[in-house]
Amino acid sequence: MAIVSPGFTGRRQSPDAKLPPGQYLTEDFPVLTAGPTPRVPTDRWELTVSTEVGKKYTWSWQDLIELPAEKVTTDIHCVTKWSKLGTRWKGVSLDVLMEEVETAADFALIHSYGGYTTNLPLEDLLDGQAWIAYRYDDDELTPEHGGPARLLVPHLYFWKSAKWVRGIQLLLEDEPGFWETAGYHDYGDPWREQRYQGD
Repeated sequence: MAIVSPGFTGRRQSPDAKLPPGQYLTEDFPVLTAGPTPRVPTDRWELTVSTEVGKKYTWSWQDLIELPAEKVTTDIHCVTKWSKLGTRWKGVSLDVLMEEVETAADFALIHSYGGYTTNLPLEDLLDGQAWIAYRYDDDELTPEHGGPARLLVPHLYFWKSAKWVRGIQLLLEDEPGFWETAGYHDYGDPWREQRYQGD
């Protein structure tokens, strides 16, 4: 897949900015995408959580937006070294979605419309750490930024916050996703600069 990286500008880190090492502050919201941008109408969108034994839990768009939502203000950090502070989102906590899901899994493989995947430990999706976000800055989430809905896991590098999310596959063993098989770090903690395998 080709990498589409429209130009963007950034600023050098100000002395009082609390940024992970190696990051610089940006005021805009860069768009970085592997492959073309999927455009999924909400009447055809759905999210499925699949357990390690094959049990499926599915939500339509209407199901999702009727669930209790949270407003989240958080910093985000891209592996390409930009950081954006105080971003504002609205979405459904993974804790809400996982409430009725019975699983012994320790890992999750996230699937997106368009074929993208990324892996995370399941514990990083729970306890108020992750959301299915469908609004940004009080507006609908645009396709370029992962709309109609994306995963938001702000404590990890932003490639883990998969755009155009459609599925969460729960696994007993870790399975690398798209960028991880290309050499990116399996975990991706920006504060430890875990950009690539071996970091």
